[in-house]
Amino acid sequence: MKALSPIHLNLKYSNPIGSGACEDHEPSFLKSVDMYFDKAANISGVSSKTLSHMKAPDCMLKVTFPIEIDNEVEIITGYRVHHSRHMLPVKGGIRFAPDVDEQEVNALAALMTYKCAVVDVPFGGAKGGISVDPSKYTEAELERITRRYTVELCQKAFIGPGTDVPAPDVGTGAREMSWIMDTYRQFHPNEVDSIGCVTGKPISLGGVRGRNEATGLGVYYGIREFISYPEVQKHTGLSGKIEDLRIIIQGFGKVGYWAAKFFEENGAKIIGIGERECGVYNPNGLNIDELFNYRLSHGSFLGVPNADIIEDPLKVLNLECDVLIPAALERQIGLRNADKIKAKIVGEAANGPTTPLADEILLKKGILVIPDLLLNAGGVTVSYFEWLKNLSHMRFGRMTKKWDEFGKAQIVELVERNVGRNLSDTEKKQIVQGAEETDLVYSGLEDTMISACSETRKTAISKEIDYRTAAFVNAIEKVAAVYEGSGIMFMN
Repeated sequence: MKALSPIHLNLKYSNPIGSGACEDHEPSFLKSVDMYFDKAANISGVSSKTLSHMKAPDCMLKVTFPIEIDNEVEIITGYRVHHSRHMLPVKGGIRFAPDVDEQEVNALAALMTYKCAVVDVPFGGAKGGISVDPSKYTEAELERITRRYTVELCQKAFIGPGTDVPAPDVGTGAREMSWIMDTYRQFHPNEVDSIGCVTGKPISLGGVRGRNEATGLGVYYGIREFISYPEVQKHTGLSGKIEDLRIIIQGFGKVGYWAAKFFEENGAKIIGIGERECGVYNPNGLNIDELFNYRLSHGSFLGVPNADIIEDPLKVLNLECDVLIPAALERQIGLRNADKIKAKIVGEAANGPTTPLADEILLKKGILVIPDLLLNAGGVTVSYFEWLKNLSHMRFGRMTKKWDEFGKAQIVELVERNVGRNLSDTEKKQIVQGAEETDLVYSGLEDTMISACSETRKTAISKEIDYRTAAFVNAIEKVAAVYEGSGIMFMN
């Protein structure tokens, strides 16, 4: 059976993997982001006035609205935060989860500001969420909730192609984005760019090919780049070859699945995967599509053949491997388990999976951490491509594909005449074929991740700091340049 995209996998939502295990004496998610920011800010050389402005969110929206469910009225709470509008539009996902609150949305919005800056995507940072468990509602009920939330965003000017462009996040996908776009267009029927009010849409409604797998693909590109650096190879003992990697991934949703697929396709062994109900482990490697299809049909990994079942999913994090990829939710590596991590590299595919105190433990153990604001930026990068496509009202490659093929065909003909050998039809097709939209999106994402990784590496080496702090320093300096260049920061 052909594997379906994880975006169509409608498993029940539950609390974060290992929920309830975060110690009270560790800082909150928002405080954790602030601590990472402060550590980098002290190194950046940016003025304290600029840093104070940058750190505080620009504006926050909290809305409540009634929804009738089974003849009873339920009050729904939603949030949208614009952390930094130094560039417009602001950008950030909308998540549906029962534990969504103001602090979480604030923290995620701040990360979006720095994430966009790290990969040179010209957006400000934002985030949104609704405090609901999507598994407890029908599709029709979720549509009503989504549309009602969008009405609130429209009425408060918290959405629009030039203002605020949401995207999918935990608990949402292309379906919800299509509802949001349709609702927005009802408020703005004559706005020619209204299709660009949201990204992560279905292809038929203006989405871009490659968006579903973008974050996972960005994780693959980022880790591939870092293991190619000589200093990383020396520190970890890794060969720098993807096919030599043994990888464990926590989370098998839209990010974890695609990261696993790209690593598997390029020769790596995925030896362990953790999900909310349990973990699976096979030192000889797991078959990703078989696992996906099994979980799709059974609703969990329980009973899956050719793998050991690990009842406590958090213990998957403790298994020995070359690269550990937390791709679930925030605060999964904390004081409770940081000293048990045996990976050589931790690649943060989730937002905020490591607490600051745990991060210090990992660094003292010699474990390299590739931070979330760099490694999981593939989603917002390709969202940027989708937004550009929507504003141009043209599919990528439409104007150039045939011209590229014509030029390549002429080169092939010239080579055949001079070499005296005619290529087969298959060989010609491989050489001559022009780039499709997916090819261009992948190429743009790869170039973006290579550049961002290189910048982070350069700063880490020059300042003798870890990669997370280096990425934050780069982000802070880029955002500060916009703030200070505007001349309107501290108007009287």
